[in-house]
Amino acid sequence: MQGFQDLVVYLSILFGAILCCGGYLRLYHGKQHLPLPPGPRGLPVLGNVHQIPTQYQQNTFLSWAKRHGEIVYLRFFQKPAIIISSLKAAQDLMEKRGSKYSSRPYSVFMLEFVLPRPNLVLMPYTDQCRLHRKLFQATFESRTMLDSYRPLQRRYVDILLADLVRDPEGFIAHLKRYAGALTIELAYGHHADIVNEEFMAFADKAMASVTEAGGVASTLVDFFPFMKYIPEWIPGGGFKRHAFMTQNMIREVMSTPYSIVRESMKNGNAQQCFTTFLLGELSEDGRLDDDTAWDIKGAATVLYLAGSDTTMTTLISFILTMVLHRHIFKKAQAELDSVIGSERLPNLDDRDSLPYLECVLKEVYRWNPPAPLGIPHFATEEDTYRVYAIPAGAIVIPNIWAMSRDVEQYSDPDTFLPERFEAMSPQETNKKDPRKYVFGFGRRICPGRFLADSSVWLAIANIVATMDIQKARDISGKEITPIPSFKTGIVSHVNPFICDIKPRTTKTTDIATKLKNVTSG
Repeated sequence: MQGFQDLVVYLSILFGAILCCGGYLRLYHGKQHLPLPPGPRGLPVLGNVHQIPTQYQQNTFLSWAKRHGEIVYLRFFQKPAIIISSLKAAQDLMEKRGSKYSSRPYSVFMLEFVLPRPNLVLMPYTDQCRLHRKLFQATFESRTMLDSYRPLQRRYVDILLADLVRDPEGFIAHLKRYAGALTIELAYGHHADIVNEEFMAFADKAMASVTEAGGVASTLVDFFPFMKYIPEWIPGGGFKRHAFMTQNMIREVMSTPYSIVRESMKNGNAQQCFTTFLLGELSEDGRLDDDTAWDIKGAATVLYLAGSDTTMTTLISFILTMVLHRHIFKKAQAELDSVIGSERLPNLDDRDSLPYLECVLKEVYRWNPPAPLGIPHFATEEDTYRVYAIPAGAIVIPNIWAMSRDVEQYSDPDTFLPERFEAMSPQETNKKDPRKYVFGFGRRICPGRFLADSSVWLAIANIVATMDIQKARDISGKEITPIPSFKTGIVSHVNPFICDIKPRTTKTTDIATKLKNVTSG
């Protein structure tokens, strides 16, 4: 009986695929006048789905770009897809033609099973999306607002330095805490002693559960929506168990800190933050309907989860590169010593005076882009690019990893080399700055990019000023060289490694004493 049920499910999927494929062939053979972009040959029903690896898809896409060109055409069952592997093509389409490429593909799996409501990252480009972006921009893009966050950034950098002095072996946990606690206070006004370490650990677990859903073309229900009606216990419906478990976790992450903010507002002791700003902007006389409340929860959760995760990834990448390239670390230290001296710690006003450190940060972004495939865009209407047709409804995937490895832009791209930016003219540096692509494109670019970038810079500048970083040694005294490796998924998390971090001078050790009365968050 079980085998018969399996056969029914799989035959249903195959029949649906054949129908969709037939519709696809009639549509595109009848309407396209220009050829589609080149790409790997697919199968009649499957398209290219069987060729998409479950891990490190950016590497496969890069190999196809080398063979077929900067834009590659794929088909996921009946859905057309375009992989963009050059910065110029990405800017030409997603920035210069933003009216056509600013939406997101609809994901049945994410939007009907995982997330309670669409958030800014995944929602289509509608009036709701424009409102959310306007609110984010008002909070995180104006110079006045960014300057107002400086004391908060300074406080958490001081805590980070004290943690590194106290427990250098726990550097990965400290960097996670820096990124998470800073973003929690920005989003909710809570110190980490209120929304505690357990909550941040739970939020990390929820985020990991989301990313475990996989990458492009990994969930059949997105290609065969009828599968959402299949019961969990029938073969093919097992995806629902993971989805509903993840949704429950996300609901808790959304609701717990939000409830604390609401209670604090009732008691008259709420701190100004992104959530209080949204409540003031979107409520009517303090009243909220359920949909608006979910929108506010979702916006704050996006700020926390996305902001903390990518910031933490960049900081850990920085430590790894400094362990592997001690001469670069020492060069950055020498520059900082000559500009700052040893009597104070660097602050954001020093940034323009430290050009080599800026090159180091650019190279960190390039060497390990936090989101190697970005977030897919969606072509809302037919278009042409150069001599190729781009069909309406195409999923448009920016291969940020490929852009960071473009040999025409960066010679010897696999080598970590900040000096590549030193040798460029200001115009060339601006053109090739990895921040042009690691934060996304056009109307869907990350609205918190300026705050995230300054938080990363402030942390690395202070680590360089106060710490000595080098390879750890085994019991025989032999150096242990980390092998760079990264988790697959939406975010390129660095796999754990060991190193030796210690205070550079006795003045650094004094930091822990001076900050002993600082709270844990």
